[in-house]
Amino acid sequence: MTIIVTGAAGFIGSNLVRALNARGETDIVAVDNLTRGDKYRNLADCQIAHYLDKEDFIEELASGGFDGEVSAILHQGACSDTMEHNGKYMMDNNYQYTLALFEWCQAEEVQFLYASSAATYGAGGKGFYEDPECEAPLNVYGYSKLLFDQVLRRRIDSGQITAQVAGFRYFNVYGPREWHKGRMASVAFHHFNQYRESGKVKLFGEYGGYPAGGHTRDFVSVEDVVKVNLWFLDNPEVCGIYNVGSGRAQPFNDVAVAAVNACRAHDGLPPLSLAELVAQGILEYTEFPDALRGKYQCFTEADLTLLREAGYDAPFYSVEEGVQRYVDALLAG
Repeated sequence: MTIIVTGAAGFIGSNLVRALNARGETDIVAVDNLTRGDKYRNLADCQIAHYLDKEDFIEELASGGFDGEVSAILHQGACSDTMEHNGKYMMDNNYQYTLALFEWCQAEEVQFLYASSAATYGAGGKGFYEDPECEAPLNVYGYSKLLFDQVLRRRIDSGQITAQVAGFRYFNVYGPREWHKGRMASVAFHHFNQYRESGKVKLFGEYGGYPAGGHTRDFVSVEDVVKVNLWFLDNPEVCGIYNVGSGRAQPFNDVAVAAVNACRAHDGLPPLSLAELVAQGILEYTEFPDALRGKYQCFTEADLTLLREAGYDAPFYSVEEGVQRYVDALLAG
């Protein structure tokens, strides 16, 4: 039976394809939009059975071309640009497309694992629990993710689920195969490149009551994100919406220190503390941009209670562990 991965040439999608390959799965249909052709590089070292453009795929799905042939859809494809203001495009791409895949999977009794987002929580003033009281997105991207989560909740509550559906509220994911994301790539990726190119790393200055570099997020390695997806694939009885983060908030300063020191280790240099990095001018702070004021998550931290109760018990990498592994991969590659 075929496994379909949407967004397969993207960051999380391509990591999933590689992980499926490592398990011996090659009957994979990769779905994406390769208008930007160089994204093919994320699939070049993968084994897939077929590739389809996202528009051709949804048409073939609707026409019955995949009926009876699919065991699971891992839906990672979306517009993840939080600064995209075209609401029509965002809702068509993120909400309507997800809804169409969900309805097909329910009709065919096919597992459906999809990417939601921690952006559904907005500023997180009421915490980061998978609960409507905590949800207040700050942009149309977050709303496009929340709207489908709400559809799923209603279906589950009414007992109308015919096959596994699980949504993953990803927090700040970093790791290999994100090179194509530009400014939307992780801070770990940007810090690595800034340091290698200029010997310096830049972070936002003080804002919202947080000190320079002190804005704090739940940074989660894509390696852990993949493990969660595969665990749900192996446990088809588990349905719902789940946070996927490390469960541990760490400041941006920690990411910068980890990235710089991982690079320094490769260069045979000793590690430096945060204070030493600032004193030596390696870490610099810039004024917080006006465009992000009122639209920025100063703090995020995944509550993993529901994920743990569902049965997922593997540990998550800390920033120090995960960024070290990431830098090793970048330098090897």
